[in-house]
Amino acid sequence: MSDRSYQLEDLLKVVKILRDPEEGCAWDRVQTFKSLVPSTLEECYELAEAIEQRDYKHVREELGDILFQVVFYAQMASEAKYFEFADIVSVLVEKLMRRHPQVFSGGDIETRERLEKNIEAQTKGNWESIKKLERAERHQHGIFEDIPIQLPALTRAQKLQNRAAGVGFDSQDLSEVFFKIRAEVVELEAALQKGSVDDCAEELGDLLFSCVNAARHLEQDSESLLREVNRKFERRFTSVEKLLVLDGISLADATIKQMNTAWHKVKRAEKILT
Repeated sequence: MSDRSYQLEDLLKVVKILRDPEEGCAWDRVQTFKSLVPSTLEECYELAEAIEQRDYKHVREELGDILFQVVFYAQMASEAKYFEFADIVSVLVEKLMRRHPQVFSGGDIETRERLEKNIEAQTKGNWESIKKLERAERHQHGIFEDIPIQLPALTRAQKLQNRAAGVGFDSQDLSEVFFKIRAEVVELEAALQKGSVDDCAEELGDLLFSCVNAARHLEQDSESLLREVNRKFERRFTSVEKLLVLDGISLADATIKQMNTAWHKVKRAEKILT
């Protein structure tokens, strides 16, 4: 890493140079809002991974990658005369103050209100009414209209449930949530008995949606939970493969009994280590 310390102005200048029609980078010059979206999503997932791994040096790098995405979009917008980077900052600051009236009174950065000690009172008291006003300003009158369809399915399910819960449509407690999960399992089993592929798919979807609801009531993020389970399964099955190789058995030749035996050995070893 260079000893020189760069600032935001340097980043704005670098991106402008990269987009220069004659002297810029060939790849950067041809990018569009649409073509950049997959890269933006990938960077967000890489940031989430770094945070979950508590790799804060990597978190710093991934935050930089996401900042680059923001500046890149701003540069393309400036070229098209849509808006400037300064407009992004201005709209963001205004939104943050509007959404936190318990901190900023009258929309003034310098005027403070005494903070509520109760976090729930801060977040739930005015949040939905503020969001409702914002949706109305954008002519989004439906309760779900501003929830992007492109979100990962688990994340979107949790947002839909949270939004419905904000207007009172929610399970009363965890026992009601678990009752619903058990009911969905029964309905899935009945669909399996009938042999209807479409019915099974629908009931399995209902079961997944109910499991997301359980995560929400336990104040957990379902997308993060599933990523963690994915990592655990990957780690354990990689260890299974290594155990089998030590016994002279390849995964292709291993029986399900041999794999299950190795799987239980891996789980026991993890429990001993923890």
